[in-house]
Amino acid sequence: MKVSELARGAGVTAETVRHYVREGLLHPERHPDNGYQLFTHEDLERLRFIQRARTLGFGVAEIREILDHADHGDSPCPMVRDLLASRLPQIRERIAELQALAERMERALNAWAEMPDGTPDGHSLCRLIESFPEPLHADASDKETP
Repeated sequence: MKVSELARGAGVTAETVRHYVREGLLHPERHPDNGYQLFTHEDLERLRFIQRARTLGFGVAEIREILDHADHGDSPCPMVRDLLASRLPQIRERIAELQALAERMERALNAWAEMPDGTPDGHSLCRLIESFPEPLHADASDKETP
């Protein structure tokens, strides 16, 4: 299979396939005459595995390590369990932070619904933000969020 055929078979873009090749997750053969990358059915299964692992939140480096274990005949399952077990509390904490941010945003929008717009005057930049209470202490609200 060529790149485009592999991509189509896995439901990803050709650029995704090329990215995984550059990252060392896929190892195509080269056609001796034209240099095209050629993939096998095993590569398609490997790509589908990579996509499943991405869906579970594994990064490229982690997937590379998982595949390396498997390629050497070692079970990566204990490592996979440990990675997810350590990541889950972090994800739950991030969800709580985002929920708190959403609640602050809702409170701000409700409070600002009837407030007039202001013009920066050297003392004030945006009255809406300036009217919002300052945090009492440094906490998760101080972290940058997208």
